[in-house]
Amino acid sequence: QVQLVESGGGLVQAGAYRRVSCQASGRSISRNAMGWFRQAPGKAREFVVTISWSGMTSYADSVKGRFTISRDNAKNTVYLQMNNLKPEATAVYYCAGRDEALYGATWQQYDYWGQGTQVTVSS
Repeated sequence: QVQLVESGGGLVQAGAYRRVSCQASGRSISRNAMGWFRQAPGKAREFVVTISWSGMTSYADSVKGRFTISRDNAKNTVYLQMNNLKPEATAVYYCAGRDEALYGATWQQYDYWGQGTQVTVSS
């Protein structure tokens, strides 16, 4: 069983950057697709970005060009670098993993989740 723990959230000003991390434990996630989702108050959980085991990525249009996902298999960790943050990015950010190698863009495709980390962007 894989456990995921996110960290790095906090309060940032609009236009700033932030990197959140997802540390996996229990077993290696090097062969697993991983993803980031977010949920703002009163809204449904939405897809942000996903990465396959080989490093292929897919981004939501709203974050393309500003957010970057990466993975460090040696550290069993996935990162989300967020640049030029906007107030509408305020949400709880969740890391998720699939028991598949190919990435997925819907939350139903993921098998395990972290508890989330709050990112608040002030205007």
